[in-house]
Amino acid sequence: MNSQNQNSQEQHSQDLAYPPISPLQTGLMARCPRCGKGPLFAGYLSLAPRCTQCGLDFTFADAADGPAFFVMSIAGFIVVGGALAVEILYKPPLWVHVVLWLPLGLAVPLLLLRPFKGVMVALQYRYRAEEGRPVADGS
Repeated sequence: MNSQNQNSQEQHSQDLAYPPISPLQTGLMARCPRCGKGPLFAGYLSLAPRCTQCGLDFTFADAADGPAFFVMSIAGFIVVGGALAVEILYKPPLWVHVVLWLPLGLAVPLLLLRPFKGVMVALQYRYRAEEGRPVADGS
């Protein structure tokens, strides 16, 4: 058995000592998905190496571009939909659109990205999502 599988089995046996916590709750609060107490992030979007409370190693987590895709889809819908509605209803000058939608177009993704990444990492932990590996077929 390779060391990665052994580490995964050891971590799984330690996980049984902690009651399951909602991935949505821990992700939105940016807390450890195992204990719900330690911080998940070391910076704005960079994950901490491990939980300061229970010692869970966060190297399993790879949210990749998932959170960015969802956030950009939601932010685009809000900003473009809002700009279109304001244009149709009020027909303001161009400077009003710039003043309204440029800051909102920056603020919405920045506010949503960290919670979305936290939820994705918590879901990866909860469902033990791992990178796919080829299986030896024995032939």
